[in-house]
Amino acid sequence: MAVQGKKIAVFVLVVFVAYAIITDPEKAADYVQIGFEGISSAAQAIGDFMTWLVNGGE
Repeated sequence: MAVQGKKIAVFVLVVFVAYAIITDPEKAADYVQIGFEGISSAAQAIGDFMTWLVNGGE
C-alpha cells in the first residue's frame, strides 16, 4: 500500500514540474539556478568545515 502511495506522489510531482516548465519556462529555469546555487553553497560550506577540521579546528 505504501509503495502505491509513493508512486502516486512521484507521478503528481512529475506532472507538476512538467506543468511549471511548460507554462513558464523562464521562471522554471530561475528555480533550477537557485537550486544549483544552494547545492554549490552547501558543498562549499562542507569543504570549508572539513578544511577547518583537518587543520585542527583553528
